[in-house]
Amino acid sequence: MPEARILPRRLLLGPGPSNVHPRVLEAMAQPLLGHLDPIFLAILDEVQDRLRDAFGTQNAFTWPLSATGSAGMEACLVNLLERGDRALIGVSGVFGRRMVDVAERAGAEVVCVEAEWGRPLDEAEMISAIERERPALVALVHAETSTGVRQDPAAIAASAHAAGAFVVLDCVTSLCGIPVELDAWGIDAAYSGTQKCLSCPPGLAPVSFSDRAIERVRGRVTPVQSWFLDVSLLANYYGGERVYHHTAPISAIYGLAEGLRVVAEEGLEKRYHRHASTARELIAGLAPLGFEPLVEAEHRLPMLTTVRLPDSVTERGEAKVRRALLDRHDIEVGAGLGALAGQVWRIGLMGENARSECVDRLLEALRAELG
Repeated sequence: MPEARILPRRLLLGPGPSNVHPRVLEAMAQPLLGHLDPIFLAILDEVQDRLRDAFGTQNAFTWPLSATGSAGMEACLVNLLERGDRALIGVSGVFGRRMVDVAERAGAEVVCVEAEWGRPLDEAEMISAIERERPALVALVHAETSTGVRQDPAAIAASAHAAGAFVVLDCVTSLCGIPVELDAWGIDAAYSGTQKCLSCPPGLAPVSFSDRAIERVRGRVTPVQSWFLDVSLLANYYGGERVYHHTAPISAIYGLAEGLRVVAEEGLEKRYHRHASTARELIAGLAPLGFEPLVEAEHRLPMLTTVRLPDSVTERGEAKVRRALLDRHDIEVGAGLGALAGQVWRIGLMGENARSECVDRLLEALRAELG
């Protein structure tokens, strides 16, 4: 039989996944338990409690879905939308556009408010569209992974509630990297992923639904189009009854539990500060090499910095330089997506990678490659 391949130890400075905390890997190697074993259910209870802290919510319906962040997006939208409902979706990048696709597949009538890539949604434009369209649901991205833009959802969510709409928020890149306050903002459903600022492997989607959102699901005229993502069914497993729904990914939840313990030990405020401080170091270090931030400072994500490429990179070929970083230095950075393809890099400093030594290693490699 062929020997097991020894994989390289990459420094993952792209848009995700990020490097995993050693304690998370150790936790995932623990013996398996059954998904209804009382010891495992106690771990699941702990995960749900800690996720509430991270999301800034008291929502009882806060769980780690057994799927990636994209399934979290789909769960929020297909549960709250019925065919013919009007959805207003803010689009400032790839993941806002993906919300549109999911909502349309659910049979919704979708109205878009678009922003230039690299800029946030215009709050006044969103509020005007809410008042004009009277949608059943408003959706937007808190941290747009394709552009590095941070969106303040508070005023938009307040307008949506005043119009009787439900509010869905994408927190895939923001959770545990910048403050997330679902209850204070009035968010009805939110989703994230484990592979970014939580420093866990991909494969789970933390989600949170308000009581109001669950009432909407239970009062639907038609069944949720996805059996697996129907939160009225999932509530019977993640809630107090613990009725079998599916076999939970035991080892992944061990890892998430440990990752959330690491977050709690550091403290959310210190973690937010670490992400912000490291992002400033990155931008300062890249400036002499000719890299410039795409996003204005007040709207810039600290955990994902999108930079315009200097001539020293574009003339050589940005993909070739990224490949050289990977092959010669074991460092991954992310390419631009969509309208920004070939024009920018997306550099992630998420979770365990939001540290000065990671910035220093990247800068040293870039100096070696760019002369």
